[in-house]
Amino acid sequence: MKAIVQDEYGPPRVLSLGEVPVPVPGAGEVLIRVRAAGVDYGVWHIMTGLPLVARLGFGLRRPRNRVPGMDVAGVVESVGAGVTALRPGDEVYGAATGAYAQFALARPAKLARKPACLSFAEAAAVPVSGVTAMRAVGQITAGEKVLVIGAGGGVGSFATQLAVAGGAHVTAVCSTAKAGLVRSLGAEAVIDYTREPLTGTYDVIIDIAGVRPLAQLRGLLTERGRLVLVGGEGGGRWFGGLGRLLAARLITPFTRQRLDPLIALTRTADLDALRDLIEAGAVRPAVGRTYPLAEAPTAVGDLAAGNAPGKLVITVD
Repeated sequence: MKAIVQDEYGPPRVLSLGEVPVPVPGAGEVLIRVRAAGVDYGVWHIMTGLPLVARLGFGLRRPRNRVPGMDVAGVVESVGAGVTALRPGDEVYGAATGAYAQFALARPAKLARKPACLSFAEAAAVPVSGVTAMRAVGQITAGEKVLVIGAGGGVGSFATQLAVAGGAHVTAVCSTAKAGLVRSLGAEAVIDYTREPLTGTYDVIIDIAGVRPLAQLRGLLTERGRLVLVGGEGGGRWFGGLGRLLAARLITPFTRQRLDPLIALTRTADLDALRDLIEAGAVRPAVGRTYPLAEAPTAVGDLAAGNAPGKLVITVD
């Protein structure tokens, strides 16, 4: 089968289109015929092997999994022993291993029925970003003031919509090129960080892949406000933004403010909840651009450059 393969760490050029065997589902696994796959920062981290401490999990000298990609939407091709919740022909979306290929393996606990109202490309934009945003927003109270930093990306576009759906007054932070998108998602106000500073006071701040100091963000929070840190970008080569996440953990016991580093895992229950919201019209995936499988390196490069609004998606014939 055709797949994007990676045998070393580095920039997007280390990704290339190649031929690999079709994986065989083992006990408790599902083989998916991939129709589309999402592009997220997890792929970028695995591609670059950064921060270096992450290689303890990715692989010390090269990635353990040659085929990248996690967000997936497609059709169940076959199932392994013990799988009863899914069967061949089911249209699914969720998280898989090696989604940048014509076929990928996944666990049923990380899959759910695809929203009927979405195309495969739209569905592939949902799993990782949608679940992360849902966890980040949490239990928003109607009337709360929410600041979403990075509102024009995959996670941010969902977080903005979910907060609006919860009755919050949302201020979105993004670049000039993404302002139109976040306004269309329901944000009451937009701060263009390339032209103006962050101002105001908020009950909840969702900082997505940010590099701003904790002190600056806490200064924008109410006395009992909540700061959610999504991702750990920036920082040095060894630990990246993990130091900021650790600092948040250490500070929280000594302040009335709540500082929450977020790690979200994709599970069927969350995907079911997102499907219900999507089919009810409460949220929608904001697909900024699609790429054929062979152009996956370009897609990851565009993500890292931060130029494309919404979620980037790779389509597979």
